[in-house]
Amino acid sequence: MTLDRAVMMFAGFMVLLSLALGFYVSPWWFLLNAFVGLNLIQASLTGFCPAAIVLRKLGVKSGCAFE
Repeated sequence: MTLDRAVMMFAGFMVLLSLALGFYVSPWWFLLNAFVGLNLIQASLTGFCPAAIVLRKLGVKSGCAFE
């Protein structure tokens, strides 16, 4: 799995987790969805993605987007 796919999988997991927590625990968890969305927009504009940095240090091989 490349870094690009791992970042997309992590973002998707966080969105689904936030939806479940917002529905079952507290509506405040929906703010995590906003954070993930803003981070995705920021990463697409600047190329800086904290999740990509962490995943790269964990040994995930680079893809074409986060080199």
